[in-house]
Amino acid sequence: MTKTAEIDLHQLNVTEAKSYLDSYISAMPKGTAELVVIHGFNRGSILQRFVRNTYKHKRVEKKIIGLNQGSTIFLIK
Repeated sequence: MTKTAEIDLHQLNVTEAKSYLDSYISAMPKGTAELVVIHGFNRGSILQRFVRNTYKHKRVEKKIIGLNQGSTIFLIK
């Protein structure tokens, strides 16, 4: 069974989002395969661009951009 986690970055700025993501991903238990990052889209795309294009973490193996413009899936190592 694939373990999936979810994190919501609404209301955060890029600096806060980076810190929150770093802490959250580092603390995720082994065996978590996916992290759904909800960043929103309708009120601006700054967080979306940060999550999809700029953000990096050693446990993020790949980013999947699906049909929902308001979220991105991270595949976790």
